[in-house]
Amino acid sequence: MAEILVLYYSVHGSVRALAQQIARGVDSVPGARAKLRTVPRVSTVCEAVEPAVPEQGAPYVTLDDLRHCDGLALGSPTRFGNMAAPVKYFLDSSSALWQNGALVGKPAAVFTSSTTQHGGQESTLLSMMLPLLHHGMLLLGLPFTEAALSATRDGGTPYGASHVTGLGNQTALSVHEQQLAQALGRRLAETALKLGA
Repeated sequence: MAEILVLYYSVHGSVRALAQQIARGVDSVPGARAKLRTVPRVSTVCEAVEPAVPEQGAPYVTLDDLRHCDGLALGSPTRFGNMAAPVKYFLDSSSALWQNGALVGKPAAVFTSSTTQHGGQESTLLSMMLPLLHHGMLLLGLPFTEAALSATRDGGTPYGASHVTGLGNQTALSVHEQQLAQALGRRLAETALKLGA
């Protein structure tokens, strides 16, 4: 069974909704299963500590989750065209995995959500790719053979799945955004299975 780690950080729930759709795509592939995980918030106050178990959503990720996965889907909200600090903070803690090449050759994909159509989705996706490239992971995007990629008027890019929330995070995932997130999960799972053969 190929285990695909779907690792995300979500404040208002839209990145979590994308993660759940990616997990559906992974789970639709025979021989693959999704493992949903999140990262804790980062505080500017040194004494602040997050609870050991999140009050809602997926459990917190560990470096062992990353080490033992067969593929990775990494998601973050867009923060001024970049990944959110908690995702970067976790990735910065993965240097031991980098030193022994634990992630080399594993497939990876990225996803994001922003408030506006031009909120920096593509640069955020690219920023998340950089540490994955340094880890030697094999990056997957969404090809234009996915019909929803050409039809969408919402989120979705060839760099990865995305969602446009609108002001106040009022907009649910569109049908196209759901289709593209599921397609990305399927593609990741299928690639992991092919590489593991």
